[in-house]
Amino acid sequence: MKVLVAGGAGFIGSTVASACLDEGIEPVILDSLCTGRVEFTRERAFYRGDIADAALLDRIFTDHPDITAVLHAAALIVVPESVSEPLRYYRENVAKSLDFLDHVLRNGVTRYVFSSSAAIYRAGADFSVDESSPIEPVSPYARTKAMMESVLADTARATPLRALSLRYFNPIGADPRLRTGLQVVRPTHALGRLIDAWTGGGEFSITGTDWPTRDGSGIRDYIHVWDLARAHVQALRRFDEILPPGGDHAVEAVNLGTGDGTTVRELVAAFAEAVGPVRSREAPPRPGDGPGAFTRSTRSRLLLDWKPEYSVVDGIRHAVQWCRIRDELLGSGSHRHELLG
Repeated sequence: MKVLVAGGAGFIGSTVASACLDEGIEPVILDSLCTGRVEFTRERAFYRGDIADAALLDRIFTDHPDITAVLHAAALIVVPESVSEPLRYYRENVAKSLDFLDHVLRNGVTRYVFSSSAAIYRAGADFSVDESSPIEPVSPYARTKAMMESVLADTARATPLRALSLRYFNPIGADPRLRTGLQVVRPTHALGRLIDAWTGGGEFSITGTDWPTRDGSGIRDYIHVWDLARAHVQALRRFDEILPPGGDHAVEAVNLGTGDGTTVRELVAAFAEAVGPVRSREAPPRPGDGPGAFTRSTRSRLLLDWKPEYSVVDGIRHAVQWCRIRDELLGSGSHRHELLG
């Protein structure tokens, strides 16, 4: 099997590509390297360019006519940035994705795995969600994901497209073999900021302490990125079983999380258990933040025959191990902005 991975030089995309290679699936990487790393494409078929570049997409499919599926993991993901730069987010995450989808279909590929987000949900009273929970995104970033899911559903009704949306919760960690990891120097997510505070001897800001959670801090479902990558492999292997050609439905959504909610204060405690204590202080929520959510769904086990294997502490340890070697592997040019793919 051969799969086109858009955004395959970034944190999640490159980790998925590694998991594919380990399981005998050949990834073909498309990435603009605006935040992805060329080091993550070594010994992999790689094309540098934009997902909206029609000529480039045509060349990729001409070079690799045996591509049978596409994994779309290229997107901007920083929530506060999406609030301050909404047009950029709609352009990169929606407008270019429309062109990409059009080019993929024009080249005859109809299996489409989309990297979506649990940020699209309105959480219930206990902050748990499943795939039937109300869709109510609270940031431009989340709205771009919800929009693209609607686009995929509408397109599937009008074309042979079959689309599987994998709704990520909060990826942490690194490839346990340390082939890839988070490439940014100053990440904005909680674990990245914890590691930054720990290595620099600074304070970690718990942004938002008045949420109606058990300790007032936001609650998240932290899933190890390698578990996330394994789920993508299962999605590719079981795609036709989940969405059979000519079947009754052509779109499906699957939550990818652990099923356990961890508050930010609990994440700080887990960090202390894994590597050592960090000083923290309370701060207001960031623009676009919400209280968070965790999955209560069992659909990933039923459809993908998948369950997470790593703990939050494992994710913290792997992330710290990666951080220690990141600059040696990537040099001082490690990116200062975040991209999902």
